[in-house]
Amino acid sequence: MSTAYSIAVEPASVTEPDVVEKHALVALAGQPNVGKSTVFNLLTGLNQHVGNWPGKTVERKEGTFAHDGATYRLVDLPGTYSLTANSAEEVIAREFIIREKPDVVVAMVDAAILERSLYLVAEMLPLGSPVIVGLNMMDVAEQEGFRIEPEVLEAALGAKVVPMVASKNVGVREMVKAVGEVTRDGYEYAPKLPEIRADHREVLAEIEALVDDCVPEPYPQEWVALKLLEGDREVTAMMEACLPGERWQGVHDVLRAHDDALVAVASGRYEWIGRMIRAAVTRPKAGQIGLTERIDRWATHPIWGLLILAAILGLAFSLTYAIGAPLQGLLDTHVVGASADLARSWLAGIGAPAWLVGLVADGIIGGAGAMLTFLPILVIFFAVLGVLEDVGYMARGAFVMDSFMHLMGLHGKSFLPLFLGFGCNVPAVLGTRVIESRRARLVTIMLAPLVPCTARMTVIAFLAPAFFGSAATLVSWGLILLALLVLALSGVLINRLLFRSQRAAFIMELPLYHIPNWRTIGMLVWQRSIEFLRKAITVILPVSVVVWALSVLPSGDVETSFLAQAGRWLEPVGGLMGFDWRLLVALLTSFIAKENSIATLGVLFGASEEAGLPELLAGAISAPTALAFLVVQMLFVPCVATVAAVKQETGSWRWTLFNLVFLLVVSWAAGVGVYWLAILGGL
Repeated sequence: MSTAYSIAVEPASVTEPDVVEKHALVALAGQPNVGKSTVFNLLTGLNQHVGNWPGKTVERKEGTFAHDGATYRLVDLPGTYSLTANSAEEVIAREFIIREKPDVVVAMVDAAILERSLYLVAEMLPLGSPVIVGLNMMDVAEQEGFRIEPEVLEAALGAKVVPMVASKNVGVREMVKAVGEVTRDGYEYAPKLPEIRADHREVLAEIEALVDDCVPEPYPQEWVALKLLEGDREVTAMMEACLPGERWQGVHDVLRAHDDALVAVASGRYEWIGRMIRAAVTRPKAGQIGLTERIDRWATHPIWGLLILAAILGLAFSLTYAIGAPLQGLLDTHVVGASADLARSWLAGIGAPAWLVGLVADGIIGGAGAMLTFLPILVIFFAVLGVLEDVGYMARGAFVMDSFMHLMGLHGKSFLPLFLGFGCNVPAVLGTRVIESRRARLVTIMLAPLVPCTARMTVIAFLAPAFFGSAATLVSWGLILLALLVLALSGVLINRLLFRSQRAAFIMELPLYHIPNWRTIGMLVWQRSIEFLRKAITVILPVSVVVWALSVLPSGDVETSFLAQAGRWLEPVGGLMGFDWRLLVALLTSFIAKENSIATLGVLFGASEEAGLPELLAGAISAPTALAFLVVQMLFVPCVATVAAVKQETGSWRWTLFNLVFLLVVSWAAGVGVYWLAILGGL
């Protein structure tokens, strides 16, 4: 904890359910980029649990903290701009507040964009739970020329307002004190609620009368009537199912007669916001330009913005792999390799059978090691991503790339994860967490394995000179361009076939620049790294063991193994590209790690010191077959670590299997097409 303020954190008892039930429930809510994660990490520290909301892939964070003899259960609700059912995050946030009835809702707002931030507060106040407003980023507001009087705002709202600079641990003590006061018996909570615009108040009353006594618990009746006027699809479906036919027809007729009601509801909230801030906020002088606007003149410029983005991503990419790749090599050699050698020596020393030695050294340690060696790259990637996001630049990068990504039915936030795939597809898949839209996130995950990673490029760099000599550089560039073209076409195809060219509304807040909170970034890196290790190992290890077993059973020789038999069984499919069973087996073994295909080819073609693998391949494989093999290698299913990441991020075996089948079909079709084009072209 910072020296400025420390909160004693005590784990909640899990042995006595009645004790847990007495813990005051605090919900932490707010729009994205308002400092919720900073406050959550300051209060809960390591005493938190990260998972997913039931039935959703949206992250759920929950923790406990103790203060002044009381223990509080803190739930970090998803960041959302409103409480209308436009996204899973919005539904989760409002359903939690309505159904769980937290003892207090801490609504974090950005003091520098107070008018926009208070819109969410306007929607939370009618839900019943007491609201405390955390007026965060007061330093940024002052930097931008705003002067805010929290006491005046509190009097206007009728709810507690706590000024904060969470990144510097300022105001957290006061926030916890306010939570304690509100959760005690006897606290009188009387907020000044927003009202619908005056010309629609009779319409609201008419809707309320029609739904009277039919609103299911625990939904507030007036709130349901407002949501019907807003056209909220979930509330509309709920009430259509609850109301008798004639009464629902009456509601439907009123709604059709006042199709501008959504504007009336929103106008009422903005009128309320105007009253709240009119006396409490002094705006900057006309013509005054803040730091954020000065930087954004360059960062969001259509040309300079792209160059700045390229420079920042290039630096991030270089830093990630300049530091991570050597550490990955050290782990592979001195941890994974040494552990495997030690296991072989020890098992051989106690007379263990050869199959057990191979299972432990190659199947288990090798499989776990493949996952472990990704950690340095992942940790650095998460840290770089966290800094860019926390400082406020990520939204600018998404903004300048938005028009390019629209060609694939995506928006700008999909660019960064795909870009990171050039280093490794695993962080590319994990990086899709920055994308709020479920549809856009799924499409990006499906496309990420098509980005040429360093492992694929290693195989290409080794095999292209063997097959094509001086033309290897031209062939390699052609393969990269082909992969990117296939990626773009696949994005269009997946979006049109599976999502019928849907496009989620890209509402993006450009947060003000501010100093990153290193504690928040550290917690993000820790949580995501631990989560990757915990979840991915459950997939990587079993698959590694299965593939190892298939490569050695039944005789211990890869040429007579079940894997080789599968290769021979698939020969008719490979024959359309000129592949024999050895090339097919090399592709199958690349599922564990792409570099495995080179080692497998060395074994199957009998490479030795006298006859190197490049010479053997050049003499045994024709140019059209070689080109088709490189194309398939570039587009083939990703390694098992990437598959584990896809399963983890989609939360669905159906989507994971779809991704594998799609990549198999695409790589096979591309390989066949290139093979016959090469033959027809006389290669």
